[in-house]
Amino acid sequence: MSEAAVATVRRDAEQGQAVAALRRTMVERQLRPFDVTDVPLLERFMNVPRELFLPESQADLAYSDLAVSLKGAGRMLLPPLVLARLLQGASPREGEKVLDIGGGGYPAALLSGLVGEVVSLESDPEIAARAKAGLAAIGASNAQVETGPMQNGFPGAGPYDVIYIHGAVEADLEPLFAQLKPEGRLLAIVTPENGAGRQVVRFERNEGKPAGKVSLLSANAPVLEGFAKAPAFSF
Repeated sequence: MSEAAVATVRRDAEQGQAVAALRRTMVERQLRPFDVTDVPLLERFMNVPRELFLPESQADLAYSDLAVSLKGAGRMLLPPLVLARLLQGASPREGEKVLDIGGGGYPAALLSGLVGEVVSLESDPEIAARAKAGLAAIGASNAQVETGPMQNGFPGAGPYDVIYIHGAVEADLEPLFAQLKPEGRLLAIVTPENGAGRQVVRFERNEGKPAGKVSLLSANAPVLEGFAKAPAFSF
């Protein structure tokens, strides 16, 4: 091997070690101290490269504690803490089928090592293409990416044990509840009652009927495309 080739290998190894250190720091400083206790989930955060799912211009922000733009102001990758608490909130289990809406592929990558099957749904072809590439790069063969209106879900692969929505929701969720299994869970960022701020909320079902909701933490995010409240008619 030439000196130039050796130098390239050494540089790539050093870069890999540096990025791995950033992931460890993210887990130890952003997640563990703030009630993220699911050990398998923490291991996924430790091992899955977040930068694979971001535009190249945003890659340097991959391990910050902020939301990072996927495309424009309306599409963001949730901050690591909010994402971790959202994913942990459903207690995803081996063998379950998950619909992951608007996550840009990164949550699907994390979940691919925890559940049986993940469908990542995107409305934007560019984000969907990047999600596919990232999932292929980590060998997530049990995760697929579909493109279509996010508010419609993806009934063709349902029903699902869990549905995650990675953004604020103002619209009716009934079309998505209909895609859950009878004991399924749906998690989204909503305003649970008038006057309350936005929160990550877990909606539960029992025999296909509403069985309550649990607020997990306060969180803000842009309203996800397709989930905005319809404008009220006025004279």
